[in-house]
Amino acid sequence: MKISIINGPNLNLLGKREPEVYGNLTFEEYFTTLQIKFPAIEFSYYQSNIEGELIDKIQEFGFSFDGIILNAGAYTHTSVGIGDTVKAITTPVVEVHISNTFSRESFRHQSYISGNAKGVILGFGLKSYELAIQSFL
Repeated sequence: MKISIINGPNLNLLGKREPEVYGNLTFEEYFTTLQIKFPAIEFSYYQSNIEGELIDKIQEFGFSFDGIILNAGAYTHTSVGIGDTVKAITTPVVEVHISNTFSRESFRHQSYISGNAKGVILGFGLKSYELAIQSFL
């Protein structure tokens, strides 16, 4: 099984950015934990702060992987392009958020991805990624 984890803007700052919300681990540290916990899965990981690069990566994996876990960060609430890309591919996508976006600012209550995703997991910290992986098993 091949699963890609794609993270959007500012997720490269995990471990530094608002640790009370996002925790103290970098995503790279957490990614190693996932690889150990799920040894039968071939993982790829990609992060970008640039919308077009995220679209390119979703398209690249969107016809050959068994699943994509997508945390588009703030682009979740603004990018029609990312939402359209998720709709255009055949690989199922699980939208993930570390925080509960519904307990935050009202503009974060809108997602351009959710309607085309297999499912949405939010508010469980980094464990949200593990729950998304389990949805593919």
